Amino acid sequence: MVTEKKQNKITGYDIVAIISSIGLIGWIITDFFGGMILWFLSYGVIVAFIILLYVFSFFNTLISLIRNGKGASKVKLVAHGTVLLVILGFNLYHSELFKSKSIMIASLKDDLFYYRLIFRENGNVENQINGFFGFSETYHGKYKIEKDLIIFSEKPYDNDFIPDTLLIDKSQNALFMEKDSNGDFRTEKNWLNHFEIE
Repeated sequence: MVTEKKQNKITGYDIVAIISSIGLIGWIITDFFGGMILWFLSYGVIVAFIILLYVFSFFNTLISLIRNGKGASKVKLVAHGTVLLVILGFNLYHSELFKSKSIMIASLKDDLFYYRLIFRENGNVENQINGFFGFSETYHGKYKIEKDLIIFSEKPYDNDFIPDTLLIDKSQNALFMEKDSNGDFRTEKNWLNHFEIE
């Protein structure tokens, strides 16, 4: 009876496992809010402390599991198992496994950012933006192709950088986005006026 109470009691190691696991999951989630690297650069001391705490707790749990077998702390096992499930889910979310097949990919680089448009068979488009200091963000939208035009019904961006219509120029392997005063697309390649089709 006394040994059962000791096993059910939460120890300091259990608390470290819970706190470090919650902290690591929180840091992983920041990938959806500008990118994990950006958050690491902004709050490096806190993130580094959480990572070190997690590594210590993980190895402590591993040693405890080897020594005690089934008698290892279930709290620590659940905490670390949850982190591993979140990492697996995160990788599945970012993989191409559950996404529609891409039919065209186009990219544009400026001084600070790299934009990558991924057009999918089901009419969805992703705009993956990578930038300065590890910034990353993905915008989603919808499109349709009419002749040599790509028309966005939902633009994959939150401002007017990408217009609602792009011109496909297969001969120059480009998607042009600027128009002249007559409303015709400018088809001469200049800096920041087109996406290169990959």
